[in-house]
Amino acid sequence: MRMRGRVQLIGAGACAALLTPLTLWAWPEAAERRPTLVPTDLRDRDPQATAAARRVYAMLAGLENDARRGRSTRTVIGQHVELQNERYNAQYGDYRGVKQPGYYYRKVRDITGRLPGFVEVDLGPGYGGQGWGVGEPRSYSRSAWPSCRPHWGYAEDAVDLAVGVWAGLPREADGSYNPTGTREDCASGTTVSLPHNGGGPAGIVGFSFHQPYPGSEVKGYQQTMRRNSPAANDSGWFGRVVTQGSDEHRELLLDLSYLADHLQYLAGLGVPVLLRPYHEMNTAPGKGGFWWAGQDPGTYRKLWRIMHDYLVGSRGLHNLIFVWSPNSWDGTYGQEPRDYYPGSRYVDIVGVDDYSDTPSRPFRGETWTEVWYRGLEQYHKPRIMAESFHVPLSAAQPRTLSATPWVLWTVWGQALSYDNVSGTRGKNTNADVKRTYRSPLVITGGADDQQGNFDWRSLHKT
Repeated sequence: MRMRGRVQLIGAGACAALLTPLTLWAWPEAAERRPTLVPTDLRDRDPQATAAARRVYAMLAGLENDARRGRSTRTVIGQHVELQNERYNAQYGDYRGVKQPGYYYRKVRDITGRLPGFVEVDLGPGYGGQGWGVGEPRSYSRSAWPSCRPHWGYAEDAVDLAVGVWAGLPREADGSYNPTGTREDCASGTTVSLPHNGGGPAGIVGFSFHQPYPGSEVKGYQQTMRRNSPAANDSGWFGRVVTQGSDEHRELLLDLSYLADHLQYLAGLGVPVLLRPYHEMNTAPGKGGFWWAGQDPGTYRKLWRIMHDYLVGSRGLHNLIFVWSPNSWDGTYGQEPRDYYPGSRYVDIVGVDDYSDTPSRPFRGETWTEVWYRGLEQYHKPRIMAESFHVPLSAAQPRTLSATPWVLWTVWGQALSYDNVSGTRGKNTNADVKRTYRSPLVITGGADDQQGNFDWRSLHKT
């Protein structure tokens, strides 16, 4: 992010189908062609993958394969939560003032009466201050964790919101929140409250990671940008980041250890995570982007593999589902991403961050999002809309999910109800949001969801 088919319930038969060997989307003009299915077993990448992570991946892969077979299918509807902005930016979103964590998770229910089936939060970019507090034990709210520093509390909220979406809110105390879903923020002296969602399994979760450049003294969003990193003036810097033994490489591992510390806590609670790091890597030269964007593709692939091997190998995290999401390759801001693909041994899901077109003005006048959907087919992985300002179903595009049955679709932060550029009513009307969340083509979340379109408890069974 630039910060700035209708089916039956998944029952025993369908679950069994999720675990069969998998198969390309059967477009009408190639209906006679046998579809190429995607793998359904996460152990193809990680032999030690947790049972919960395998079930989540199998669910998503099963939806992808139904689409590739030409069967009716559905899309998990997701919402990104910019938790650091909700907590500390009074000008953020459609409400002026400090917000409780998960404001835009709750906002969906305020509009539609339902919750997202997927929630993505960000463990970066940091606090706008120095240091990470690496190696400090959980619970974050105790004296061992330096959470009394201003703006450090959002990382606690991100982790606990993730647990709450996966396991339910309110819940028994397992960290910094008490059983009622509240905690005291020692930095501000205020009570922080997570949104209730029915008290049981309510969806799946993911993390993005806007990582400040390795070696940055301050950990904040400005330090994620290429123009503010050594890459802006030192053509050899990015290569040193991936070179073992260099100072830059040691700083990279320090940043990754911060990420791993949080993911390890979630692993201990059995929470599977869709992890989406180093996104939008295919930013065109001269267009800015993050410090890892627009770099040499081979060096970028090495960066991804270092990250993967550190988290899975060195830190033993087997609750992860890795998501690779380039920019939409419109030829202006984003370029063709193929050379940046880390390889099937390191990626589970492919997606796109689509800011190149809109429902009313699709790219090249073609069906909205179809060019990206088709383009991702070649990777033989489940396909997701990783970031969009728009809900998939609107008055302008009521057939999006029929034409392009993405496995998962995530709306970015405040864009749900507010335009972060113009500062006005968002790009989605309430009618658009309701149309999406009430469609039989989507899977929503919440333990008390009366739509009854998916039993999230099924992902928790042993």
